[in-house]
Amino acid sequence: MAFGISRLELNQWKQAVQRGEIAFLTHYWLDPRFPGIKTVTKVGCADTQKLADWCTANGLNPAYIHHRQPFPHFDLIGPRQKEILQRTGLGDHLERFRLLDD
Repeated sequence: MAFGISRLELNQWKQAVQRGEIAFLTHYWLDPRFPGIKTVTKVGCADTQKLADWCTANGLNPAYIHHRQPFPHFDLIGPRQKEILQRTGLGDHLERFRLLDD
């Protein structure tokens, strides 16, 4: 279940994904399979080869890409989420979702 984002933010992410951009969408998320995890960042791109290359360049296994059309994405959670958000200059995601406090 996703929450903490507006419809506008979701639609902007979807549009960027469909344009073939690497797009980031962070939101609050609860899933009993991942106790203690409160957020996820969906890294999406309609160009799945570009998304796979992005995963590889960031030390992530592209086998975990969710090939859900029309919005293929990779779910970033935990320490790697924070690390990649910092490295890509998305500190606003870290602050907004209080990821620096964890």
